[in-house]
Amino acid sequence: MGSQLPQAVAEYVLALERPRHSVLLEMERIAREEQFPIIGPECGRVLAVLSAAIGARRVFEMGSGFGYSTLWFALAVGEGGEVVHTDSDETNSQRAREFLSRAGVEARCRFLLGDAHELLVAETEPFDCILIDIEKPGYPQALEEAVPRLRPGGLLFAHNVLWSGRVANPSETDDATEGIREFNRAARSRPDLVTFLNPVDDGLSVSLRPVVPGQLEALGL
Repeated sequence: MGSQLPQAVAEYVLALERPRHSVLLEMERIAREEQFPIIGPECGRVLAVLSAAIGARRVFEMGSGFGYSTLWFALAVGEGGEVVHTDSDETNSQRAREFLSRAGVEARCRFLLGDAHELLVAETEPFDCILIDIEKPGYPQALEEAVPRLRPGGLLFAHNVLWSGRVANPSETDDATEGIREFNRAARSRPDLVTFLNPVDDGLSVSLRPVVPGQLEALGL
């Protein structure tokens, strides 16, 4: 899934990117060659900046692939932080370990193999940030599972929420598109979240769980 920005604008934004970690660049090259879906550098920077802004130390990823987003989060949480990498494919998990080890941040990561829903529900301590990037029909369920495990003041991210523009096309009624539509509606309607949609890299939903419930209602948020 590519950026939903006009091509010239997307290229301009990408050209502004500062030099990235050499392992990130290698992972981007491999993703292009293998047609492997990753969040992309602009989206990665958004995740890292916002995570750092709230002082995130514990991050859970629902769906991590070969660890591209994991590396962005691991750089953001710093030494002593923890990023939980999850994937149902053992090959992806092993590749992620190798990339993150080479980047020098493997000690900040915990690798779990299995179903992301079950793995998250099994966690007993709250997280500062949670990323949803799994099979799209499962997004509404993931929302229900993630919010109770997000600390007040924490951030919930969901990737691909524009789904190559399919969400805006009424004729698209497949399970994946409907799952994303339902997630977008539900995230916006929850009284315990404040949500906005960033069009970067196929759409990134960003939801804040306010420290004081309802504290932003006076602003119409």
